Amino acid sequence: MQWIEQGRFIDQVSGQAERHSGVRQLHQAAWAAAWPTPVPAARIIAVDWQLADRLGLDAALFSDPGFTQVLGGSALYSGMTPWAANYGGHQFGHWAGQLGDGRALSLGELRDRQGRGWEIQLKGAGQTPFSRSGDGRAVLRSSLREYLASQAMAALGVPTTDALCLLTTGATVVRDVLYDGNPRPEPGAIVCRVAPSFLRFGSLQLPAWRGETELLQALVDFTVQRHYPQLLGVAEPAAALLAQVAVASAELVSHWQRVGFVHGVLNTDNMHLAGLTIDYGPFGWMEVFDPDYTPNTSDTHSRYCYAAQPAMVRWNLVALAQALAPLCRDSQHLADGLAAYDRHLAQCRLRDAAAKLGLPGGPEALALQRRWEGLMAQAQLDMSLAYRALARVRGDNALASTPSLLFANAITAPSAFAQAQEALLAWLADYRLAVAAHGQEAAVRAAAMNAVNPWLTPRNWLLHRAAQAAARNDLQPLQRLSQALQQPYVENPAMADLVAVCPPHLRQQPGCSLLSCSS
Repeated sequence: MQWIEQGRFIDQVSGQAERHSGVRQLHQAAWAAAWPTPVPAARIIAVDWQLADRLGLDAALFSDPGFTQVLGGSALYSGMTPWAANYGGHQFGHWAGQLGDGRALSLGELRDRQGRGWEIQLKGAGQTPFSRSGDGRAVLRSSLREYLASQAMAALGVPTTDALCLLTTGATVVRDVLYDGNPRPEPGAIVCRVAPSFLRFGSLQLPAWRGETELLQALVDFTVQRHYPQLLGVAEPAAALLAQVAVASAELVSHWQRVGFVHGVLNTDNMHLAGLTIDYGPFGWMEVFDPDYTPNTSDTHSRYCYAAQPAMVRWNLVALAQALAPLCRDSQHLADGLAAYDRHLAQCRLRDAAAKLGLPGGPEALALQRRWEGLMAQAQLDMSLAYRALARVRGDNALASTPSLLFANAITAPSAFAQAQEALLAWLADYRLAVAAHGQEAAVRAAAMNAVNPWLTPRNWLLHRAAQAAARNDLQPLQRLSQALQQPYVENPAMADLVAVCPPHLRQQPGCSLLSCSS
């Protein structure tokens, strides 16, 4: 295990190294020293062993009580200088000023087997200078969700921050899950997050908003060095950075749409400058296809619903462009960066529509997909299961003539399905013609489709069930779901019970379909 002692974020960007107590506004500083608060009984309950191996961490380390104490926030290795990041952001379209890491702090940076640097961060390790009125803690419910979602996204091929391990703390944390005046104690937990950095759009917005141009430039320089070294030495680094972030963000949101992921809180402080999924809060994977689906009960106007995500990412990029404007000589270069988002998003849509339907790229596949999505919503089909069913359609088979058989396990509302059956038959007839015209061997086409349309996703009811069991010290559902999520595109009969729509009795239960930012 090689901890980096030079070239870290805190070595290259100004911050407040002196240790102070209390919450405060911090100027001319991108970070502040922040020490974790000890917990009664830290215990590692889950480890991403593949990630640990990539980081060069030996399995025996996770049985070392000293290492557990460090990850639990009760001890530090010699030379560690933990910090919390300072940033701002727009929340639901409104500028919120300074936000910062209110319950996350970084222990330092590790060098992996390939020499790359990784920031190691504890979420839920206690108060920081940016905790505002919060206690800096996290509950097992939300921490388990983030741990499993991070694993799932990596296996699905979606850019993401990673979760190395999950710990319980032996303490209780009081939370009002739905902000309805009913707080209750829950088991405390810490999730150890890993990423090349945790830089957000809001990391650049705050110094720009305050007129701290030197700090803004230093943050741009670090971002380029860490994430986009190909831009070193370019004439307009800020504008070039925007274009790169725009392309990475278009790629990211396209992956979200492909697998049916809804972030839930797409504020600018929750968007990563390297195009990684960050901050798993009230997220959800689509079950019944609904373009207006949002898992976040706080999003009363559906600002961040599934269909709106591409537009909201662009909105956030406009805010980022405004933050970078003080460093650009020509505003047209920033406009070019936003245009790069539009172009790449359009390319991704064509690519993903074709891949999900098993057809050649082009406007025909996109038009078919748009009709298909309308029909999925009308028939109230499960998104993942319905797309998987399409892989069984061939140009000459009879399945497409019997939608009730083809989509048997994707039907969630028989009456809605019956009303949509005629329209489904018409669409399937057109789809069969497109498949036949493509001429690809059926098995090859099905394998390609099944490589982009997941069989298994971490549905909220599965996460809820695993969290409830873990709170009772039953880790089997967590371990089993974690194992299954390693291969989300492979049908595994032994895990078939995990591939089902939310049971009716859970559909209105907090944690299944009703989620909030309470964590």
